Amino acid sequence: MNDRDTTHFGFQQVAERDKAQRVADVFDSVAQRYDVMNDLMSGGLHRLWKSFTIAKSGVREGSRVLDVAGGTGDLALAFARKLGDGGQVWLTDINNAMLTRGRDRLCDCGVMVRVAQCDAEKLPFPDDHFDCVTVAFGLRNMTHKDLALAEMQRVMRPGGRLLVLEFSRVWKPLAPVYDFYSFKVIPRLGRMITDDEASYRYLAESIRVHPDQEELKGLMEQAGLERVEYFNLALGVVALHRGFKF
Repeated sequence: MNDRDTTHFGFQQVAERDKAQRVADVFDSVAQRYDVMNDLMSGGLHRLWKSFTIAKSGVREGSRVLDVAGGTGDLALAFARKLGDGGQVWLTDINNAMLTRGRDRLCDCGVMVRVAQCDAEKLPFPDDHFDCVTVAFGLRNMTHKDLALAEMQRVMRPGGRLLVLEFSRVWKPLAPVYDFYSFKVIPRLGRMITDDEASYRYLAESIRVHPDQEELKGLMEQAGLERVEYFNLALGVVALHRGFKF
């Protein structure tokens, strides 16, 4: 058995071939109330974290942006408004329920972006195409993070940058309180709002097995990104990693 035969699904070890479907089942279940739960779980802070990501992206009118695992379209919407008619924004996700909700939401806001359902490990875009690639709260759900990061690096043009916004390792003194909130409060919120406690228990578990700040920095460097740095937000509950392609 080689290292790629099994992988994490929360705290469980599952066959790699099964993880994608299990993750799909989670997001099929939560898609309709996903935005409501994000606001409740973070107290609205996820909006500030995403605004910080946009500010660190360095994009301007005319830029090409790819949002990977873009879900219900928060970043894609913000990028489209920032870039104007001269820019190009792609919203992608492997999950059809999430992608459909994101597309419809942007249409309701009068914003049209390009949309593609695709696997982050096999992006259907040419080499050296995008000025900026982003993935927000999606990397930890990917089976082969190294392959996904390499794909994102491949489709970036020289001088482009990758931004990874993801849950990370919280400041150690805060860990007991954060653990209580993650494993006791969030699943109960999931049960009350989406009638799905198990999916939100998985989401809490997936944070604990995701690479921490330094480990993710190393993965990005191994994928060919340079000048990789990270910014801790909310005492490390979330970190924004940024790397460049030269």
